[in-house]
Amino acid sequence: MHITYSKRAAKAISKINNPFKRNIKEAIEKLPSGDMKKLRGYQNTYRLRIGNYRILFGIGEMIEIIDVLPREAAYKN
Repeated sequence: MHITYSKRAAKAISKINNPFKRNIKEAIEKLPSGDMKKLRGYQNTYRLRIGNYRILFGIGEMIEIIDVLPREAAYKN
């Protein structure tokens, strides 16, 4: 499946330290497998758990990485 990144997600990944950045990129490349879970209240939106980071993404004809956030910030409205 083809993977695209939003500007917000690309910027967030660039700010993360290298050891975590490598883990996040490897996990994104393996999508749609991993510790992913559908988010309630959203249509076709999922989260992938990588340590203390959450990758929010949508699945359709392609996978779109919406955002990469620390766990504390990922679930706040």
